[in-house]
Amino acid sequence: MILDDDKLHEECGVIGIYDPNSIDTALMCYYGLIALQHRGQESAGISANNDGVITTYKAMGLVTEVFAKPVLDLLKGNMAIGHVRYSTMGDSAVCNAQPITVHGKCGDIVVAHNGNIINAASLRSELEKTGVTFESTNDSEVIAKLIARYCEDDLLVAIKQTMNRIRGAYSLVVMSADKIVGVRDPNGFRPLIIGKKADSYMVASESCALDALGYTVVCDVEPGEIVLIDKKQMNVIKNRKHNGKTLCLFEYIYFARPDSVIDGRSVYAARIQAGIQLAREHPAKADIVIGVPDSGLQAGYGYASEIGIPYSVGFVKNRYIARTFIKPDQQSREISVSLKLNPIAEVVRGKRVVMVDDSIVRGTTSKRTIKALRDAGASEIHVRVASPLVVCPCYFGIDTPRKNELIAANEVLKRIQERLGADSLGYISVAGIEKAVGGSGHCLACFNGKYPMKIPKNISKEVLQ
Repeated sequence: MILDDDKLHEECGVIGIYDPNSIDTALMCYYGLIALQHRGQESAGISANNDGVITTYKAMGLVTEVFAKPVLDLLKGNMAIGHVRYSTMGDSAVCNAQPITVHGKCGDIVVAHNGNIINAASLRSELEKTGVTFESTNDSEVIAKLIARYCEDDLLVAIKQTMNRIRGAYSLVVMSADKIVGVRDPNGFRPLIIGKKADSYMVASESCALDALGYTVVCDVEPGEIVLIDKKQMNVIKNRKHNGKTLCLFEYIYFARPDSVIDGRSVYAARIQAGIQLAREHPAKADIVIGVPDSGLQAGYGYASEIGIPYSVGFVKNRYIARTFIKPDQQSREISVSLKLNPIAEVVRGKRVVMVDDSIVRGTTSKRTIKALRDAGASEIHVRVASPLVVCPCYFGIDTPRKNELIAANEVLKRIQERLGADSLGYISVAGIEKAVGGSGHCLACFNGKYPMKIPKNISKEVLQ
């Protein structure tokens, strides 16, 4: 179950490393996955390639829990790919952990996927009718089985054919006996970036993983591009004309680490600008501004700097609680919120407080956080939100509640304020957040219901009710 149940949750993070001068690429993937741990905490996996022999280890848990030294000692080779997962399609179970290995005419193929394929159900049914069997319930295995099906003797051709069949969001890292391939969907929903260090190349979901391992950014993988890395070269292939970049705006608002740079834009700077824009749209008379950790901190600082109110650290966050947590009853849910986030009474007592959060989805955790501030002595609480109102589900790799669970889809602003227990409430506008992150070219469907592609009816019926 989800501890931070007032937030959207991403699916996963991917990484791939080729280094002709080292057999410890799996160890480097391990460190890179730690840097990407924020993208998924349910399971972790690494596949290592030693002269064409691919060995995979994956299990439920955080990266440091899954990979002890004896396991890493068994994963040797000059190529490796890795994955951290948060499930949006398929159960939270080890059978759905990645990377996924499939066997085809061109040998073993291993796939790690970040995103969500909206026509996965129909493709799976089509494959099953031809005798293809599945070991998992996720859409990533559908991608892997399609690649294996099309792979006669050329992996690149198989990937291109697969891209012609699948619809939705996907940043992929694929490994065969002799190469690593990075793929970004034609809409560019999820980020993917290339790094270089000496003779070694790396692809990863975020630049923070490159930074951690000392790789220099080469470029972002553009929508529809394929990156081929083998012992001969690193080659970027313009495979599909992109459909107009629609990067998920929540990468900047919430998902990505603030030290990452996505499509040339600093996540940290975007969050600061969001706070500045939020202050211009919804100023408040108050004594201090505090940000809700972690993603609200930068927006809070930007808000305070723009409006001229002191910025303070108002919460202590327990760093030892991951985003997933078992909560068997209501009492445990209440305790879990306090365990994760606790206000500093000395900071807020007797003060008119502006509380800046990155987003509000269901409203449940926000309500408890506001109550905690009241109990700590805050005299007024003015809530400001650095994302627009979330009114529609996402189908492109985010674990979004059903529409009837989205507070902004079912209540007017004044009623939301009353339910949260805030003295005032303001959300940044869609135009404001676009300005903060640098103009157009983003998916805004969760804010306005305008999806970049047609959604299958069976998905709509399942999620929108």
